[in-house]
Amino acid sequence: MNVNRLRLGVAALLLMSLGAFTAVHAADLPTFQLTAKDGRFTPERVEVPAGQKFKLVVSNEGPGPEEFESRELNREKVIPAGQKAEIILGPLKAGTYGFFGEFHPETAKGQIVAK
Repeated sequence: MNVNRLRLGVAALLLMSLGAFTAVHAADLPTFQLTAKDGRFTPERVEVPAGQKFKLVVSNEGPGPEEFESRELNREKVIPAGQKAEIILGPLKAGTYGFFGEFHPETAKGQIVAK
């Protein structure tokens, strides 16, 4: 029984260490800003480094919710009005990846370009 408790304790310490490492690592990532307002994303084109993880901070300055969605990047995130969301992406191969706003799909469109 004591061996099982010891194993659980070691596993818990490892998980906590990993969580702290991930939080510190995410803070060190290159960060890019995207704003949703009036049914549009600004800027419509975000250039990021290819082959490297990065953080996309999406601010919703509109009166209602907006959703950052990209099928190519396999991401969906609803951002309530007046809120921000941090989305960790990458590393991406060089190329262009589209995204759109689910609540304004005709006008809220953009691209992430990995170079």
